Amino acid sequence: MPTTQNLHLGHAGESYPDAFYVRRGETEFLSTLHSQGAWQPGEQHLAAAAGLVLAEAERRLPSDKLVSRVSFDVLGVIHSGPFVIDVRMLRPGRSIELIEARMRHGDQVSIQARIWRLAATDTAQVQGSEWTPLPPPDALPALTFSSIWSGGFIASLEARRSADVRPGRGQSWIRTPYPLVDGEADPPVAGFVKLVDTANGLAVRADPKAVFFANVDLTIHFTRQPVAGWVGFDTRVSFGPTGLGETFSVLSDVLGPVGTAAQSLTVRLRDR
Repeated sequence: MPTTQNLHLGHAGESYPDAFYVRRGETEFLSTLHSQGAWQPGEQHLAAAAGLVLAEAERRLPSDKLVSRVSFDVLGVIHSGPFVIDVRMLRPGRSIELIEARMRHGDQVSIQARIWRLAATDTAQVQGSEWTPLPPPDALPALTFSSIWSGGFIASLEARRSADVRPGRGQSWIRTPYPLVDGEADPPVAGFVKLVDTANGLAVRADPKAVFFANVDLTIHFTRQPVAGWVGFDTRVSFGPTGLGETFSVLSDVLGPVGTAAQSLTVRLRDR
């Protein structure tokens, strides 16, 4: 992974707000140390960045349609410091629409996102899924997440994880007290999405000091709109024999399962 300079607000000891980002204009932001990634100090964590990208798409293109799927492709290092978020409507419609959003550092795009929003209809009489509900957060033991991963984003989290976790398999809950943007309330779905990319670090299959397994994307599907707060994960991590991997999670809020998340992994042995 290319290295990048640490430009997070707070990295040099200066004060910074209890939020992941500071707004500097209509489309401009500055990352704080709370958004710092786990693989190197000068990057942002995709979880916080993804939440902000979705939040800006929802803020600039408000609608009564529901987020059905949001996908994030990571095109390069998510640099710390100042950046811009661009949003545009790709496919308008009365019942279905597709939005594109991206995070940009000068001319370099780090995240490209696409968001499907669908018109709400009453399907309560046929609702159902085959996902098993998670135990509630207070039924699982506390996890010191920063004992596994470094970085300001991980340090901002409260985590719980099942006692029977094993390499590549586990159930977890996480939450954070911090909003995406200083002084602004999170949109409900973005407030949930800002925690989802942690899935890849919750049931690690291999020691990250020995194996690099960063994800190059994140795709989330919803069957209903989530309630922000605790985010639950029923996670499976798989590595193949040729450097490919996947982290797959059934996602829950405190009311029950809400959808799924998948992350494509690039798996590399550290000693090579």
